[in-house]
Amino acid sequence: MARTRKGEAPTEKGADTGVNAFVGKEELLKFYQDMLLIRRFEERAGQLYGMGLIGGFCHLYIGQEAIAVGMQSIQHKGDQIITGYRDHGHMLAAGMDPKEVMAELTGRAGGSSRGKGGSMHMFDIETGFYGGHGIVGAQVALGTGLALANHYKGNGNVSYAYFGDGAANQGQVYESFNMAQLWKLPVVYVIENNQYAMGTSVERSASETAFHKRGVSFRIPGEEVDGMDVVAVREAGARASEHARSGQGPYILEMKTYRYRGHSMSDPAKYRTKEEVDEVKTTRDPIDHIKERLAAAGVTEDDLKTVDGEVKRIVAEAAEFARTSPEPDPSELYTDVYLEAAE
Repeated sequence: MARTRKGEAPTEKGADTGVNAFVGKEELLKFYQDMLLIRRFEERAGQLYGMGLIGGFCHLYIGQEAIAVGMQSIQHKGDQIITGYRDHGHMLAAGMDPKEVMAELTGRAGGSSRGKGGSMHMFDIETGFYGGHGIVGAQVALGTGLALANHYKGNGNVSYAYFGDGAANQGQVYESFNMAQLWKLPVVYVIENNQYAMGTSVERSASETAFHKRGVSFRIPGEEVDGMDVVAVREAGARASEHARSGQGPYILEMKTYRYRGHSMSDPAKYRTKEEVDEVKTTRDPIDHIKERLAAAGVTEDDLKTVDGEVKRIVAEAAEFARTSPEPDPSELYTDVYLEAAE
């Protein structure tokens, strides 16, 4: 069962989420593969950064894999995803090609944005991924705008706006909350609370550390979720999605999670102890947690080794493609600047 705590705002209980609450063996195995792909991909991205093949900023998603995978398992075709700069995991969970994602990290022409976006600014309309965004909290207003478009068109789609505990203190977040609830917009706000923002603990930066309660004054329901448990994430996501999709307005999910690496590749993370990180890895690791579920469901070590081998192959191919793909032609500087309007 999901490990959640309800917020103080009203919630709808017993709603039909349209998603089977039972997660079977095959679906668990798919979750495991998707989460492992994100972790191995990010580990390889870290290596490429160290080799100088990835420039600029690079924010890894290691430790938070259960959130993107669990949430995107309940999304419908046509729903939109938008997030901040810790975005590679969301791209992969959305179904973007790992080769194109890795090539974008290395700034190559084979990248999803033709090498012009880099780590923080990819975009893929086919999978409904509306970008990683470098300005802290900016994606919350944009995600609310996507929900406004859905509401206006009456298409039944939901916008999922992801942001962190640091961005949760931005003023534009609360302007978005007010508009979304006032107009009953179909948006789910997913707060990925990894407890340190850039490098300051939530205890030192937030007067209200229960972020799922941040919508109370706007009458937006919210709940705290174990963001290290992919099944708990999925179940909470299904509830929030149904709430938004059924015309009841926005919903807030606070995912309690933890990033294993620093804020970015240039951050040594000296604001926390090695013992603290090791304890989380030992006791709460999301991939270890799903492996326990898989063992209980009858999945063997040989089954897991088969998945591990396939993930290693995918990541190796992505890294090689990213390394050998040509750099963008200089003419690309003049493309995708303006949209050509039809006469």
